[in-house]
Amino acid sequence: MKLSVPLEFAPIYQIDGQLDRLLKNIELLAYLNPNNIEQEKKRFFGSKYTVEPEFTYTRLKFDAFKTQRRLFSFRLEEIEDEVIRSLFEDLLYHYSGMVQCIDTIGKGDKFYYNSLKTFGTPTDKDVQNAQFILHFKDVVDDNSIKKFSANQAAEYFAEFSKNYQFDYKIVQSTRLASDAMVKNSTKELLIKKNGKFSANQLKILAHHEIGVHLLTSFNAAAQPLKIFSNGFPKNVETQEGLAVYSEYMSGALTLKRLKTLAYRVIAVDSLRRGCSFIETFKQLHLDYNLNRDDAFTTVMRVHRGGGFTKDYLYLTGLKKIYNHHKEGNSLDDLLTGKVTLKYKKTIQKMEGLGLAVKPVHHNIAYTTNDNTNDKIDFILNNLR
Repeated sequence: MKLSVPLEFAPIYQIDGQLDRLLKNIELLAYLNPNNIEQEKKRFFGSKYTVEPEFTYTRLKFDAFKTQRRLFSFRLEEIEDEVIRSLFEDLLYHYSGMVQCIDTIGKGDKFYYNSLKTFGTPTDKDVQNAQFILHFKDVVDDNSIKKFSANQAAEYFAEFSKNYQFDYKIVQSTRLASDAMVKNSTKELLIKKNGKFSANQLKILAHHEIGVHLLTSFNAAAQPLKIFSNGFPKNVETQEGLAVYSEYMSGALTLKRLKTLAYRVIAVDSLRRGCSFIETFKQLHLDYNLNRDDAFTTVMRVHRGGGFTKDYLYLTGLKKIYNHHKEGNSLDDLLTGKVTLKYKKTIQKMEGLGLAVKPVHHNIAYTTNDNTNDKIDFILNNLR
């Protein structure tokens, strides 16, 4: 979608297009999801938790060194607007970090330190928030029993998608670190082929993956600039915060789900303290009484690649979006693409200049708060 813009913005479009062509094959999770999750899970359980899993990964489809060199060859000084030039400078450093992450997957500490640089690690306050959530007693009901197959999940998502005016593919996969995820580059919703889903989990995934991740993919595709699709710097926290907030507003967010996010923080903190896969698994499974399947999945998500710290951002992102919306702020500008709360004013300026447009698709959960669980509100209000 091209809009009529002043000639002075021509360098922005030129650099944006060059960046997009360079970043076509750079999607971290496409490389980071292990190829042999089920085999290693079986081997790990068979060893009675004594053998470290050995995950394998997809080979790179691009030259990391040449990509890095080209990233810093762009003539950003030709962008006259200081705010937008600053955004593009931040973008180059962000994409460089992503390239370094992908290039070092499976290379132990090299990947871990690149992950730290790109995603950070939980603070003591974040760990205390997670422990606060884990103090609450579990509630089990029929909606939390996993009884639906991947085929039934696909049918549910197809029906749910009638709430939105965009078309995408639903693909079943055996190479997922989660039960479902969106592949941004191909506009696909991937579902774990051998997974089992509860009724509430289907509602969570629908509002999370379709209501936010797919929605922002399609909104990004309607933008004049490709950076909205390729992603703003450190957009993960905002995007995951929006997605979990969509679960909350739809009434799907449960204590069990919040605990899942809390366990991820504990696992990333365990990684930060130098614990192995086995040690982190035993901490969740034995010390926190998390069932072994969920413990394995949580630890695998965090230890894959050599140490992936992203997962603590779901909880911090939720708190930031919850506070932002509670203060009366609109979330519309944060749905324009894979953007970051930090750059909200920049996005608004770009809209004023004709370099961005308001979102085409809107999240159906954000219009009315359907949460009826007072305990969830109590927890969110009291996170530090």
